[in-house]
Amino acid sequence: MVYLENPLLKLYLNVFGWVTLGFFLGRLLPRSYSTYLAKFLFFFGTPLSIVAFIRSANLSGAIWMAPLIAWAAILAGGGLAGILINFGVGEERFKTLNPMIAHNSPEHTSAWSLPTQGSFLLATMVGNTGFLGIPVTLSLLGSEHFAWALFYDLLGTTMGMNILGVAIASHCGKSDRPQSWLGPVRAIFLNPALWAFGLGFVSRSWPLPAQIEELLTTGAWTVITLSLITIGMQLSKLNSLHNLKQVLVCLAIKMLLVPLAIGTGLTFLGIAGAPRLVLVLQMAMPPAFGTTLLAEAFNLDRELAVTAIGLGCVSLLFTIPLWMRLFNF
Repeated sequence: MVYLENPLLKLYLNVFGWVTLGFFLGRLLPRSYSTYLAKFLFFFGTPLSIVAFIRSANLSGAIWMAPLIAWAAILAGGGLAGILINFGVGEERFKTLNPMIAHNSPEHTSAWSLPTQGSFLLATMVGNTGFLGIPVTLSLLGSEHFAWALFYDLLGTTMGMNILGVAIASHCGKSDRPQSWLGPVRAIFLNPALWAFGLGFVSRSWPLPAQIEELLTTGAWTVITLSLITIGMQLSKLNSLHNLKQVLVCLAIKMLLVPLAIGTGLTFLGIAGAPRLVLVLQMAMPPAFGTTLLAEAFNLDRELAVTAIGLGCVSLLFTIPLWMRLFNF
């Protein structure tokens, strides 16, 4: 049918259709099912898809800039979040010191506790570039530009989560366990996706029988589908609307301001067309599910993290057409 040639319609049918299916499955099945599926994808499924797609990806051009752009987006989001946090804390201190306001609100409590600051920072800095960003990229642009999204995710988001994310969570949280710098380093080097990236890169020169290549590709696309179902199952467990004002500000930074500013700047760096759109889409992904894991491990504001993820995934339906219109040329 002609209408299926519309890339956005294909995206919504392929990506969000599977997410919706996962959402309903998550409502019906125990929570442990999504946990087991996520572990399977992390250790086996995602590495398989990386090897398959990296073998056919286009690695030419300025692709090594993708991780640098990722870190620029992470630091920009964190910087803007830090400014807003300082402004909010300063405003609360002013209200506390103002006799008139203090008299009118003697039970004034801070909306910017240290755990809330930690969740806010994490949600503005790291996005769901793996389970969600890569499927979106593949659905819209195919596997030719897959490497841009992969480099952004592995060498940008993953490292940012395991290094800056853990450091911020440790500082702002209330974990009883002392944290060593070896933890994030170990997590990076034990990540199966990183090893699969190296294997896929090395194996590009290894010829495989056509049947094996086809089987590998089919398995990779099956993994993408399972990833989307897993996202839906995880979303089905979200039921919070805590700190809505802070969440909206967080999403405005993460999904609008940073992609718009850096995406515009990419033009002056000579990155245009499909590679630029891939990077903008990765920057514009909603907060990563890993933020809730850090929030739980370090006793941050889990409700804020959960709300940001839920509203961010819904917002993505409306922001993707915006980025395609602005940067798809």
